[in-house]
This record gives sequence, structure tokens and C-alpha cells, in this order.
Amino acid sequence: MSENKSSKVLIFDTTLRDGEQSPGCSMNLSEKLKIFESLQSLNVDIVEAGFAIASDGDFEAIKEISKIAKNTKVCSLARAAEQDIDRAYEALKHAPNFRIHTFIATSELHMKYKLRLSRDEVLDNIAKSVKYARNLCDDIEWSAEDGSRSNFDFLCKCIEVAIKSGAQTVNIPDTVGYAIPDEFKNLIKKIKNNVSNIDKAIISVHCHNDLGLAVSNSLSALDAGARQVECTINGIGERAGNASMEEIVMAIKTRKDFLPYFTDVNTKEILQSSRLLSAITGFAVQPNKAIVGANAFAHESGIHQDGMLKHNKTYEIMNPESIGLSKSKLVLGKHSGRHAFKEKLIEMGYNLGDNFINEAFKRFKDLSDKKKDIYDKDLIALVDNEVHFTDELVKLINLEVNCGSTRNPKIIVQINYKGKLVEKEESGNGPVDSIFKAINSVIKNNAKLELFQIHAVTKGTDAQAEVTVRLNEDGISVNGLASDTDTMVASANAYIVALNKLIDKRKRKNSGIGISSSTNY
Repeated sequence: MSENKSSKVLIFDTTLRDGEQSPGCSMNLSEKLKIFESLQSLNVDIVEAGFAIASDGDFEAIKEISKIAKNTKVCSLARAAEQDIDRAYEALKHAPNFRIHTFIATSELHMKYKLRLSRDEVLDNIAKSVKYARNLCDDIEWSAEDGSRSNFDFLCKCIEVAIKSGAQTVNIPDTVGYAIPDEFKNLIKKIKNNVSNIDKAIISVHCHNDLGLAVSNSLSALDAGARQVECTINGIGERAGNASMEEIVMAIKTRKDFLPYFTDVNTKEILQSSRLLSAITGFAVQPNKAIVGANAFAHESGIHQDGMLKHNKTYEIMNPESIGLSKSKLVLGKHSGRHAFKEKLIEMGYNLGDNFINEAFKRFKDLSDKKKDIYDKDLIALVDNEVHFTDELVKLINLEVNCGSTRNPKIIVQINYKGKLVEKEESGNGPVDSIFKAINSVIKNNAKLELFQIHAVTKGTDAQAEVTVRLNEDGISVNGLASDTDTMVASANAYIVALNKLIDKRKRKNSGIGISSSTNY
């Protein structure tokens, strides 16, 4: 099938909006700008940069993203209310191309218990909000929150009103991940056949992954006529997450016999964007994750290895180069130079500045003195770790741990806090508890430890430990991720990464205006 307009699928990335709503996934301004630049390199069609009225932080992020946008269209979410739409427009107006995305719930459950509005009132809200937004912006998207559980006839009426009022894109979300692929496909097909003016709009879908069917539902919708898919890097998002952008794109690229469509995504940037998001949010990608997991192109079975040596297509349906992963087996060690180190990172999908490379190279040399074998996973952990050790308010300088079966642990920790060196000694219920108590005695907080998780980055007794910490303070949830050959050092750094995020998020919360209504459609 030729690549014509009817077969193009628009990729609407909502990592910075819906993705950020994952507990502990909040990003600061500089982190959001990095993710947006990565999305621009991916060449996605639309980036939903945030929810402008949610907070001053969200507003500023959308505004700054709009200023650096080039070919990528920038979008902000807005409820069906004039103040939301005005706020979205003020943040977006700096972009060369932008979209206002307004939504309202259409299911009986949401209208009765959340909105407390009648059907007629919802229809009136749709007409007014879309018309109001259309006067400010040429590109309007309208969404039916909980669309997959809405009364079909009423949903069709809502869509008809939205298009008549000026929406050029209508989004049918599976908000709670309830739909089954055949069911969702039939819903989109029936909308195509029953909404009188549907030919004047693009049908979009936004599927959640509560039953693990977000990607399947999204792909099924394409066969029924949808031509925009809303998704996120690594599938992050509310609860079980959203449809995974990389899985959607690579399924279309790989299975053209069943999916005769195309996207404009630069797939060679997929791995880099996945790793960047993982490093920034502290959400590790599971090894068996499709497309971007560490094992996605790894072969350990002898039978598989034999097949791969004879012909790579025996066990690989995609080329690793297509997502930005090199087959190169360049071995690095303590005698390797900076140039070889940089080339290896480039081959692995990283494109980093010289200053960042210099700092990462120093850490690599330190690691080489501790470990005999350096694996790709070690380098990934090292570079991802480096993301967290720049511009911190709190930084670990030194850690001494004395513990054993016959003594209470004794911890001495040195921390640079606000430019001053502070040393604390502490004893607690084990070395990790002692470390966290010592850090808390320097940085006062009321955070509760919700998650403490350790896993080995590679095999062997000299493997780096990767530690994930999740803290929650007054409803603010943050994740910290760090790695080191010393588990206690990794634990301290992960805790400090989380505290740095918590301090930043406190500032954002205190300066934000906040809203209480649902932003999850």
C-alpha cells in the first residue's frame, strides 16, 4: 500500500501530561525540556506538554516548550471551561503550531457522580467550550472522557456537536482500560458509520493499560478508521499506564501486511528517548519490556544463539539498529580512552554533550577500577546515574558504614547541602535505616518511605547495585534512582535524588494554583 494521507497515523505523545501523572513521575522544568527535545528528535506529530491550569509549574513548562518548538505541534489539555482554555492559550501562543485539547466526561457514571450534570448540560458545555477554544486557536481536539463506557447514541451526539462547534480531532478514550480489542474496534467503526459529520474530523484514540490491552486496542482502532494514536514513552501513565509509543510505532513499521499504515517517527531515536525518560523519572524499564527492554534484543539460549549466528532473522523480527541500538561488541575497560568511551555511548544510542561525557568518563574510570568486566548495562546505569548528579541542592560527599552481627550500625555521612559541608553520625535499625536517618537529620522532611528496592545491574559479586527509592510527603510522591558497586552508597544517593526532587516539587506546589478535578481521561 502506498504511503498516502489516508494511511498516515499521527502520533500524539502525552508523556509530559498523562505520563507525568504516574505517582512519583513528576518532572521539573529542565527535565521536561529535555524530554521535549527528545520528542522533537523522534519527530512525533503532537506533544501534549501539560495541563496549563493545573499549576504555575505546568503553565511555565508549556510556555517554555512552546518557545523552543520547531516542527512539532505543542498541545495543552483544558477542561470544558473558559478559564482552562484561556490559560492553555496563554501558555501555547508562543509556539509556531499549537493545539488546544478540551475534554468532558460522557459516561453515565461520570456525569452522575463526578460532573453532576445532565446529558443536555454536557452537550451545552461541549458546544460552548469548543466554540470558545476555536476562536483562540485553529486546531482544536475534543475528548469524551470514559468514552468506551458511554451510551453509544449519546456519545455519537456529543461527537457530532463537538465537530459542528469546530473540533477537527475527536478523541475516544478507553479511560479505565476496560475495552477488549474487537469491542473497541467495533466502537470506532460504529462511530464512523453513525456520526453524520465524522468525515470532517480525525478520529483519535487514547487507551489505558489496566488489562494490558492498550496497544492492542489502539492498533485495532486503526483498522476501523482511527488515524491518531495517543501514547507515551515506555507506556508510563496513570495506574497501569498508557499505550506504549515505541510498541505502536514499531508494530506499524514491522507488520505492514496487517497494518498498512505509516508514521513519521524517527525510530532510531526510540532507545535514547526511553533511556532518558527512565533516568529522569527513576522508573526502570523492565528487562523484558517490548522494544526497549534490556533483553529485547538479547539471546542467551544456546539454540537461539546458534540460529542468530546463522541468520539474525531466525529470532529477531526487527533490526536493533532501527530503534537506535548497535550490534557492536566494543569492550571497554580501565585502559580505554575517552574517545572509545564516547563512541561506545553513541553506538548505544546516547548523544551527549562534551561536559556530560567528561563527567561520565570520570565515573566510568572509577567503576573500571572496581569491576573487572564492564557490561552495556553498567554503562547504561552509569550514564543514567549521571543525569541525577548535576545541579543538585543536596549531594553526598562521603559515607562510612560500620556494621555487623555483633554491633549496632554506625554511620558517618558527609553531605553538601546548600553549598555547605555537613557531617552527621547516626545509628539505626540496620545500615540503610541509619543512612536515611542521618540524611534526614540534615534535610528536615516528613516524607514516608514507600519503596526501597535493590537489584543487581549485571551478574557477579562485583555487579553495580541499582537502588530505587520512593518517598511521599503530604501527597507529593517522588522516585530516586542511583547505582554504585557499593549498595550503601547507591542507597544513599537514591535517597538524596528523591529528596532533591521532593524539594523541587515542594517549591512547584507552593507556587502552583492546583485543581481538584480529574485530569485522567
